[in-house]
Amino acid sequence: MPFLCLAALGIVYGDIGTSPIYALREAFYAHDGIAVAPANIYGVLSLIFWALIIVISIKYLTVVMRAGNNGEGGIIALVALLNPWKTEKTSRRYLLMLLGLFGAALLYGDGTITPAISVLSAIEGLEVATPAFTPYVVPITIAILVGLFLIQKRGTAAVGSLFGPVMLVWFSALALLGAASIIEHPTVLAALNPAHAVQFFAANGTAAFFVLGTVFLVVTGGEALYADMGHFGITPIRIAWFGLVLPALVLNYFGQGALMLENPDLRQPFYEMAPSWGLYPLVGLATLATVIASQAVISGVFSLTRQAVQLGQLPRLNIVQTSRQSYGQIYIPAVNWILMIATIGLVIGFGSSSNLAAAYGVAVSMDMVITTILAFFVAYRWDWSPRLAGVIAAVLLVVDLAFFGANLFKVPDGGWYPLALAAAIFFLMATWRRGRELVGRQLREDTEPLEDFIAGLDDDAYRIDGSAIFMTDAGPRTPPMLLHHLRHNRVLHEQVILLTVYTQDVPQVPAARRMEIEDLGRGFVRVQLHYGFMQATNVPVALRFASEFGLDVDLEESTFYVGRETLIPTTERPGMWIWRERLFAFMSRNANRATAYYRIPPERVVELGIQIEI
Repeated sequence: MPFLCLAALGIVYGDIGTSPIYALREAFYAHDGIAVAPANIYGVLSLIFWALIIVISIKYLTVVMRAGNNGEGGIIALVALLNPWKTEKTSRRYLLMLLGLFGAALLYGDGTITPAISVLSAIEGLEVATPAFTPYVVPITIAILVGLFLIQKRGTAAVGSLFGPVMLVWFSALALLGAASIIEHPTVLAALNPAHAVQFFAANGTAAFFVLGTVFLVVTGGEALYADMGHFGITPIRIAWFGLVLPALVLNYFGQGALMLENPDLRQPFYEMAPSWGLYPLVGLATLATVIASQAVISGVFSLTRQAVQLGQLPRLNIVQTSRQSYGQIYIPAVNWILMIATIGLVIGFGSSSNLAAAYGVAVSMDMVITTILAFFVAYRWDWSPRLAGVIAAVLLVVDLAFFGANLFKVPDGGWYPLALAAAIFFLMATWRRGRELVGRQLREDTEPLEDFIAGLDDDAYRIDGSAIFMTDAGPRTPPMLLHHLRHNRVLHEQVILLTVYTQDVPQVPAARRMEIEDLGRGFVRVQLHYGFMQATNVPVALRFASEFGLDVDLEESTFYVGRETLIPTTERPGMWIWRERLFAFMSRNANRATAYYRIPPERVVELGIQIEI
């Protein structure tokens, strides 16, 4: 348990743990009309404390994490609990699926902004030491980010072992710096009283509502708690939060507030708490902590992308397993380079962490609203008390919507970026899903029922030794590839296996339930392989254990038949707009080949080309 708690510090709490560098500063200096006066300092600190309690301690650690999908968390896992993939498009579950997928798309915006704002805010600490560093802040930040993305292909297993200890030192430093400052001004602890937050709103009105958008920065790592639940379990994450992370954050925020009570003109209260001899070490430690926070977010985007691919919401991508011991250690080259370009573009375009803070929070706050809505319907489907679930969801939605409403004012100043990025990714998901429906419809159009095909086979048909494995779906129609093969080659193998790979609505499927076999007669066998949405698909490995399920397959004497579809967009068939069909065709051409995705040896594969009009 202590090891899991230490590991959780490095992976789960990196994002939320680096917010003290910039969050309190932005609450005062990102808006006009909020004076750095004692009453306002108490009010903002009270808002920060109760945001941490309500959003993190109560919502995520107490309520939302109960909605686990076989121990896994995250918005995709939450959507999968509703099992919406084959429901009617007018049903409530389908609409909730769309809502959840848009929430997943929003996380890509977070995946680019978090590394940019975190590393940039850490390097800006050098400006506190001397203004001479100002011209070099952006170049140094870009160099660190480039290095971070370049090492992704090597995997994070090696550096991952350092994450926990480094973050332990980081949170200890946060607590010590804050405690030392509070000792000088212990009256700042009065901000624990929520009455100060109420008085802050009463005194500042609309300006106080704007401040909520920056106060929200202290809880932006909340979604990571839920998404990483499967890596460590609920208990270690809770122990780490209540035992170290929450006390350290509260002490540091209140310590910054105490320093601002003494000197209202401070522009970097986090770094000003450090003694002069400790400034450079603190900048170095902050840089390490922000790199770790960025790494956790990047890994989270990789994991999210794999889940979306497994569930058929994105094209097949090249997914590289970087660790033999940890299934979660993966690398997706295409996603990595897109993230790098977007992140560096944000650093160059915005130029400072203060400017980036104006774009940060819109996507995450909307995600929190979506998570609360989905969690309510999951609770309702699990026969939880509707009244209790409704009351809890309503209370949490009031808080979520308040933060979301405050963040909407950031849209003109950069908050449009994560929304635009999410809309683009969601549109790609919808185009891919609709395109695959059209392709499936076309493939089924000119085929006969499989049962009739098998019954009508000529008894004298020429059969050759070995097995032919056709990758296909499990519908009642004859696979087009099988007809194509028989029409052109006029032979059949002694054993014909119709193989279908399913991705279930659970994170993992046990090996004992991996395979289903159905004898169709006359040498035809239907095989269905089942995987969870967090498992890699490896067809040859699964077939090696087929004998344990009653099917003998000699892979050395087997040939895999895989369709290679050439898509022809046309206006003559009902479907999508022609430009959208061309986009789908482009995505399909650039998708990872089925042979690579399913780990099928290329030398055992025959690709059958099929032209399909959509």
